[in-house]
Amino acid sequence: MSADIFEKIKANRGPLGMHAKESHGYFTFPKLEGEIGPHMNFRGTEKLNWSLNNYLGLANHPEVRKADADAAAIYGFGSPMGARMMSGNSNYHEQLENELSAFVSKEDTILCNFGYQAIVSAIDCLVDRHDVIVYDAESHACILDGVRLHMGKRFVFKHNEVDDCEKQLQRATKLAAETGGAILVITEGVFGMRGDQGKLKEIVALKEKYNFRLFVDDAHGIGVLGATGAGTGEEQGCQDGIDIYFGTFAKSFALIGGFISSDEQVVEYLRYNMRSQIFAKAMPAALVSGLLTRLDLMRKHPELKDKLWENALKLQNGLKEKGFDIGKTDSVVTPVYMKGGVEEATHMVTDLRENYNIFCSIVVYPVIPKGHIIYRLIPTAAHTDEDIQLTLKAFEETKKKLDEGAYKSESIAQMAEA
Repeated sequence: MSADIFEKIKANRGPLGMHAKESHGYFTFPKLEGEIGPHMNFRGTEKLNWSLNNYLGLANHPEVRKADADAAAIYGFGSPMGARMMSGNSNYHEQLENELSAFVSKEDTILCNFGYQAIVSAIDCLVDRHDVIVYDAESHACILDGVRLHMGKRFVFKHNEVDDCEKQLQRATKLAAETGGAILVITEGVFGMRGDQGKLKEIVALKEKYNFRLFVDDAHGIGVLGATGAGTGEEQGCQDGIDIYFGTFAKSFALIGGFISSDEQVVEYLRYNMRSQIFAKAMPAALVSGLLTRLDLMRKHPELKDKLWENALKLQNGLKEKGFDIGKTDSVVTPVYMKGGVEEATHMVTDLRENYNIFCSIVVYPVIPKGHIIYRLIPTAAHTDEDIQLTLKAFEETKKKLDEGAYKSESIAQMAEA
């Protein structure tokens, strides 16, 4: 007799799900309430929030809120109906695509309903079983899922190590010559966990020796990096060398969805072959209208990006001055590395939330090796100097407690919803 899928699930809840009973509603699936911003309510108490990718503070910008309300009143959220290929296209969708293309200096763009889905589906669409993928070892889960769908060979290179990337390109080149396939290299503009930029300029330079196309997930770079906010490629002066550029609307744009920009023929190919968009309802016109307003604000108000970076550097420099290890971040993403187990991490974050009213995200095993803790702080343009100083003081005091063993425990903190 075969096994029962439901019984298998009950027996193995997964590395995160195994803690669901103790963590749900607090460490996982917390409910932050109130206006999106640095100060939000959690379980009835105001917290200083460092967990949202609202980088430019657009979520509650008055022009954005007005544009969203006006668009919702005009279009509702049902229009247009159907997939864009069939009945859901509009002038607004095409206008946004054109403006995004100009913003990131590419010939054409396709809008995508969800960023994660877009990456997975685009990878699946671009390569066949004869092709070879070369990708960074610390790529986002959406890239890993897309790579897993690939029926051909794939080679992974050590995180941000260009020499190893070249080694894998040599292997890929040899194999592609045998299969008659092509090579797709995939990396990120900014790695969202560590905050370090991908080695885009160096990988682009490898095109002088190897024949490949470069796909960059710039979810954390768009709106944040580059002279105009056009992303990591602009920041590193190699945007032309990025063949397929992905940007999300879920971070700097403070909405949902994403886009892929490339050569006109490549985007046309995606438009007519990417199954997740062909067989999905078009993005609501109200959201498209709101995105046009957000993009306009990004272009016209560089001071938003300047303020974000001012806050990020104050936070990062303050942490370093107090002896904290923030790794190799060269973006606004601010990781704080500490030593400790999962149990200690939960008690420390509980102390931060309950006694210091600081809300930030923690990363522990199995996402990172056992014995390590990463606090990921996300500064925004909306944070203040007072917010930064309060946070530095809280981290200094709780780090001392961690080092003294105050958070030692054999079980995780019991903070789940009743």
